[in-house]
Amino acid sequence: MEFSNNILDQIGNTPLIKLNKVNKGLKPLIFAKLESANPGGSVKDRIGLAMIEDAEKRGELKPGGTIIEATSGNTGIGLALTAAVKGYKCIFVVTDKVSQEKINYLKALGAEVIVVSRFVDPEDPEYYVNVAKRLHKEIPNSFFAYQYSNPSNPEMHYRTTGPEIWRQTDGKITHFISSIGTGGTISGTGRFLKEKNPDIQIIAADPLGSIFKHYKETGELIKGTPYLVEGIGQDCLPANVHFQYIDKIYNISDKESFAAARRLTKEEGIFCGGSTGSILVATLEVAKHCNENDVIVFIVCDTGERYLSKMHNEEWLRQNRMLDPEIRTLRDLSDIKKQKGYEEIVSVKEIDSIKDVLELISKTGYSNIPVLKGRQSIGCIKENKLLTKLVEDPTLYNAKVKDLMEESLPVLDAKTEISEVKNYLKENPAILVSDFGLVTDIITRYDLINFNFEQ
Repeated sequence: MEFSNNILDQIGNTPLIKLNKVNKGLKPLIFAKLESANPGGSVKDRIGLAMIEDAEKRGELKPGGTIIEATSGNTGIGLALTAAVKGYKCIFVVTDKVSQEKINYLKALGAEVIVVSRFVDPEDPEYYVNVAKRLHKEIPNSFFAYQYSNPSNPEMHYRTTGPEIWRQTDGKITHFISSIGTGGTISGTGRFLKEKNPDIQIIAADPLGSIFKHYKETGELIKGTPYLVEGIGQDCLPANVHFQYIDKIYNISDKESFAAARRLTKEEGIFCGGSTGSILVATLEVAKHCNENDVIVFIVCDTGERYLSKMHNEEWLRQNRMLDPEIRTLRDLSDIKKQKGYEEIVSVKEIDSIKDVLELISKTGYSNIPVLKGRQSIGCIKENKLLTKLVEDPTLYNAKVKDLMEESLPVLDAKTEISEVKNYLKENPAILVSDFGLVTDIITRYDLINFNFEQ
């Protein structure tokens, strides 16, 4: 008889699928590493098994124990799958960004799911990771998997994913392309492949709004901004992201990601999620600069069945301005600015001094500086009015922003069409962009002219 002892035996050894249509006109061989073929439907099945088995060996996870994790869904499914076989309880903390399909899957596997807001900073006690840490402290005989710093995460990919790709390509791979979330897949696989051949290029796809590309290129930590793609990118630096194994990072917009994922599904029959779309966009860009001797392998992170209510639903795409490429919105303009390397929005806090504000105006040349509390607009410093007040009363030089700020610049939703924005800019020097309720950008009259939008 030919059989597996349990479902866990089917984790890993996923196939390589050659692309035939999406890559038309490009010279290199391009293969999809079909991690959606894992029994739980994603690349995270590998680390779910690894983190549990390693915790058992260390004595951190004992019979009757409870597994706790902060997850965007797929790691939770991987953990729950293994837990179901081994007899553990599971509690997962997810944000309200996670698709309902993933939440339903977790519950079907017997897990308890706690949903928290996505709109909190990493330092906030209600941040999903911090909620999971608190539960771990409160619940006896519990194990906090914490995929972001758990060394079992990249180690599993070093032991399995990397060797599989090397074997499947007969060592001919020249480029490996993945996303960055926890860092496990790209760091572990990248480490193995670099040890086999240091010339292999390890490329990452990172959502516009994530911090990784900026940090890789500058060493500077910035605040992340919202994006719709699930499971990749971060607003803080996980310990499992080993930048020494990553050669280059591409920023990919939500619209590009969803369009590419849908194309991969329709043209190659590879049903995938938005993160795979991000990776595919980066893959095709890399392929433009390759020759016929190059071999590219990219990761298919998960199955598209997890996003039937989102990116594979045309009504959802339409509502989020992701379907029609001809629609021009504030989000489009912000994405263009980010792609062109424009820095994060310049702002001040209400407790900042007027002295510091003047120095900022002098340094940046900006004449309208938003006053933000967190990511909410509470006012504006306008250079002309500020200087007038200082001429009248020089003692105000030592005042605080809250004492001299004007009313806020208009705040418009990122979905607002450019035709409507023009009306606001007739009366105001600039407007603020709000994405998911958070201020993410400032748009001036110059921006409209500079980026060549129709008058």
